[in-house]
Amino acid sequence: MNTEAPRLVEALPVRSIPVMRPFAWLAAGIRDLAHAPWPSLLHGVLVAAGGLFIAALALRWWPLLPGAFSGFVLVAPILATGLYELSRRRERGEPADLAAVLAAWRKGTRSLVWLGLALAIAGTAWVLVSAVLVALFVTAPITGGEAFVRHVILSQGSNLFPVWMALGALGASLVFAATVVSAPLLLDRDTDLLTAAWTSVRAVGENPIAMGIWATLIMVATALSMATAMLGFIVTIPVIGHATWHAYRDLVDARGVPARE
Repeated sequence: MNTEAPRLVEALPVRSIPVMRPFAWLAAGIRDLAHAPWPSLLHGVLVAAGGLFIAALALRWWPLLPGAFSGFVLVAPILATGLYELSRRRERGEPADLAAVLAAWRKGTRSLVWLGLALAIAGTAWVLVSAVLVALFVTAPITGGEAFVRHVILSQGSNLFPVWMALGALGASLVFAATVVSAPLLLDRDTDLLTAAWTSVRAVGENPIAMGIWATLIMVATALSMATAMLGFIVTIPVIGHATWHAYRDLVDARGVPARE
């Protein structure tokens, strides 16, 4: 008699990859960008514009600043849906143009919608948590950039910044593990959100060093993009988005799941 408890969620098979494989994903992402430059760069322009808008809001309410940008980054996997579709079509030898991007958004599955909602909730929650931390740890008024740096980042009598960094790193790690390949998987295959998220976690667990390198590359690209007043996102978003498709293809064996057309 089989006494093994049934599993609630069954991950798709995942593969082990060489630790330096993320650099090959970046190279593939650059090639995909060169193949479909205008629809790819459009994603970057929209994200850069969104980043500037959020920056403008955060600079008016400084306590929101610590969480505003990191919360914005949390929703990036769903914003790159059109980029996954462009890479998918190029792989299949199909037209990769703006019409393909619009088709990808129109056919968005219920699971992709739920993923987007979950990421939006996570991003909003992090903004609120960051604002609460600032309110709890900082008693002096924050009226500008100099006061923000002095009282939040460089404060000697407060543990705000290390606490914020630790909580942010924990939250970002969990979101990264659950979403690093789940969005392209949901776009490509007829599966559900929990299966996609658990498959993503399994892929990270199977390749911790390689995925740590990939996460570091994403963080560096994000930091450089923010340092250029968001303009860097015009290029980094399409490159990372296309590269994420190739990460999914390398990490997940989805042959046993029907493809979405």
